Amino acid sequence: MTHRHDLERQRHSLAEIRDIMDSMRTLAYMESRKLSRFLDAQHAVVDSIESAAMDLLGWYPDILPDAGDTTPVYLVIGTERGFCGDFNHALLRSLQSTLQAQPSDEPLLIVTGRKLHSLLEGDARVVSALEGASVAEEVTSLLGQMVSVLATLQSKHDLLAVHCLYHGSDDGIAMQKLLPPFHHLPHRPLPFSHPPLLNLSPEALLGELTDRYLFAALHGILYASLMMENQRRVTHLEGAVQHLDDQAEDLVRKCNVLRQEEIIEEIEVILLGATDSVGSPRWG
Repeated sequence: MTHRHDLERQRHSLAEIRDIMDSMRTLAYMESRKLSRFLDAQHAVVDSIESAAMDLLGWYPDILPDAGDTTPVYLVIGTERGFCGDFNHALLRSLQSTLQAQPSDEPLLIVTGRKLHSLLEGDARVVSALEGASVAEEVTSLLGQMVSVLATLQSKHDLLAVHCLYHGSDDGIAMQKLLPPFHHLPHRPLPFSHPPLLNLSPEALLGELTDRYLFAALHGILYASLMMENQRRVTHLEGAVQHLDDQAEDLVRKCNVLRQEEIIEEIEVILLGATDSVGSPRWG
């Protein structure tokens, strides 16, 4: 009986863990749905800035800064929390293959997320390790820290070539170049016969667009990464919950077998007692 009670206690503990994991899965699902709405709006903002930049550069292509002699900086967007499979290990593998394929000066790494930073602990290339965002409301604060770090690096180097490595979709890890800006944009025919009327010089306007583009693009990247993190967490926790359910069913079967054995033993004791009572001599 003691063994069955131990199994019952174990089953109760598994049920409590299962409820906690299921709650975590539900929260991750809700967060991913919220982030998908934010992401659609952020993509629209980035598209509008890129469209304005293409119009400007169509008339003033010479104002685009040269992307030749730059210091490579990689923003690697990891996770603050766990339960998301090989999310951070996949980022690290992609970073290593990217750096091997593009030999250059020693790159500078800005890492976000405690789980990812633990994999790069002691790496001399890491110039800053930032606490990652766990929910959408923390993205703005993280973005401010990123921009502050980039501004500090910019003051120490002539020109930064900033690339961002992150989980962008179900297809895998994305690499996006953020600075120098707008080099990825295609050239398109001039939409108007006369240049735009500007309140700023073309160079100053490009600087304003660059600042807004950096904020908008990083917002979208952080939202996308956090959404993929939560989707991975949902999948990972669904598997964990199913595993706990299977363990619980196995414990129920074992408990039922032990209970049946206990009942059989009790019946045997009763029958043995009845047999002794019938077979015993009567005095008097």
